[in-house]
Amino acid sequence: MKSRRMFWQIAEKIEALIESGLYPPGSRLPPERELAETFDVSRPTIREAIIALEVMQLVEVKTSSGVYVLEKEKDNDEENAEKISAFELTQARALVEGEAAALAAMSITQEELAALKKTLDAMESGIEAEKADREFHLIISNATRNNAILLAVRKFWALRDSLPHITAAYAGVCSQSDSDRLEEHKAIYQALLDKNSQAARSAMHEHFNRLINALFAISEAEALEEVRKKTSQTRDLYSLSHLVN
Repeated sequence: MKSRRMFWQIAEKIEALIESGLYPPGSRLPPERELAETFDVSRPTIREAIIALEVMQLVEVKTSSGVYVLEKEKDNDEENAEKISAFELTQARALVEGEAAALAAMSITQEELAALKKTLDAMESGIEAEKADREFHLIISNATRNNAILLAVRKFWALRDSLPHITAAYAGVCSQSDSDRLEEHKAIYQALLDKNSQAARSAMHEHFNRLINALFAISEAEALEEVRKKTSQTRDLYSLSHLVN
């Protein structure tokens, strides 16, 4: 797993250098050989990292010319992201990660299963449970051997962690259901251990189904509380109790 994930680490380092301004838009990245020496990795790893950066639309590869940093597009992505609800994100995650689990069941390695078990142990102990939860899902996505799926799941987690309204919604659910989350993750792990694609898909769907129902329950409770407050304010406004006392 480490060798397959190394290119993501390199891609993130190059992305950080781009964000820092070391490689501004329009500039050319150093040659593959130089990048390999800089990061002390193989040239194939650099090539995979460049592909990842290209998928993320951070660079453009020009044949016989080099790799160039792209101007950050002035589009509506950030504005549209703000419109994504916790329900939409959870539904999207269920659809993608359900299939990711099914794929992973056919190709997951013993090393990856051992890494999953460690995340379960961390969740059970309560030590950095949120970090372990994230790692659990990313390990499964990586085990699909499909970089597009891994990129999509990484994006889902970025939205989950960066949008305040979604972060707050998930925090409310997770704080109430640590035991449920653990049992659901154990069921996913067991299905992967058994190499059972259908069971892995179903277990992942069960996990997200519980999440979305919990989100609805919290949303309904908040709506009822808002109605109660408004009713109380209206009652106080029109009350005649000061006349009859």
